[in-house]
Amino acid sequence: MKMRPFGRLLPTDVALARLLSAAPPVDRHERIPVEEAVGRRSSLRVVAPHAVPPFRRASWDGYAVAAAATRGATAARPVRLRLVGEVYAESPTPSTVAPGCAVAIATGGPLPPGTDGVVIFEEVDVADGTLVVSKPVRPGDRVSEAGDDFARGFHLAERDDLLTPPRLGAIAAAGIDSVDVWSRPRVAILPNGNELRRPGARLSPGAIHESNNTSLASLALALGAEVTTHDPVPDDERWIEAVVRRAIRDVDLLLVTGGSSVGEHDYLPAIFPRLGRLLFHGIAVRPGKPTLAVRAGRTLVIGMPGHPTSCLANGLWLVAPVLARMAHAGGVPWADQPVVLTEPYEVPTSSLATVVPLEVRGGRARPTFRSSASLTSLIPANAYVLLPPHRAALRKGDVVTARLLPAPFADVPVASVGRATRRRNAI
Repeated sequence: MKMRPFGRLLPTDVALARLLSAAPPVDRHERIPVEEAVGRRSSLRVVAPHAVPPFRRASWDGYAVAAAATRGATAARPVRLRLVGEVYAESPTPSTVAPGCAVAIATGGPLPPGTDGVVIFEEVDVADGTLVVSKPVRPGDRVSEAGDDFARGFHLAERDDLLTPPRLGAIAAAGIDSVDVWSRPRVAILPNGNELRRPGARLSPGAIHESNNTSLASLALALGAEVTTHDPVPDDERWIEAVVRRAIRDVDLLLVTGGSSVGEHDYLPAIFPRLGRLLFHGIAVRPGKPTLAVRAGRTLVIGMPGHPTSCLANGLWLVAPVLARMAHAGGVPWADQPVVLTEPYEVPTSSLATVVPLEVRGGRARPTFRSSASLTSLIPANAYVLLPPHRAALRKGDVVTARLLPAPFADVPVASVGRATRRRNAI
């Protein structure tokens, strides 16, 4: 079996910086209904075409009155006002209320001219069509002025803002039924290896079910991408290159898994330089050293390790920030939290950085990593720590800064999230 040595291994921060510089945010945008826009990023500023509310309205159920008419009202000497009608939220602008009169009004009802305050039902008595007020009402009591929420021309969203339920509710309240959003990054995932079969396929001797498609697709979908997965491609250089060249035509990011190392059947190191500008081959990190990347026209192509744990570990600290940048998010929603280790962890003696998956519970953490081929070692992990090169072994009781992964990337306890410090684009 022939082996080819790696070239210069890049530090983790340099590798990530090169990918981010080669992964500009997508420039496509589309207009979609406000009801479907939650979680998307606005591609244009959204400006309110009118004020909300557009008129003075009652903010409580009660009676609209002229505040001046209630001046000096007490329980011993109440003010009596004649009830002359009712106003509901859907009522047109009512007629002027004459001095000494009041109208019943529902929450949201337009305040009639001649009134400037609302007294609630519980604070008055009604007898024979007369409203008995025993305490004064101040001008503006329980009244929302026109534009009280926001004025005409108010910026409801800026370019790249996350469209959250409250923001979309405000946009809808302004009468806007659709918004311009950035299109989702298009991602394709292509595994290669003679032994790989799609899940559900019958296994022949020596074959295994392919899992990187699923784990990376899940990661990309959770970060807002559109994802296409390809069937595994056999270890054939021309076949792999042909499929890669077809795949990069319509995507922003292509993830190729397997065949990225230095073995006889690792063809990506030979194929990638033919696609465009090679960014690197090899990162000084464990697991995940055999990673390479190329900018092929408008498409970024990353060759990922075939081992499932190495592949997904690289997905978390390396691919996720790239996808976040493409999606105009600015950074991944990871968060940092100091934790105390409950178990030791033997760090390989090398010049490589080390990704250590952690299960964090209540400020305490245990390492879960077993091997690069053991994907189940990541199932309980809801955080990781990226240790620098030449780091000594971790001991029980050591404090490290864990990078917490929110749902749906992992199961993060609520208590842990509450103590976390938000970070963006850190590794």
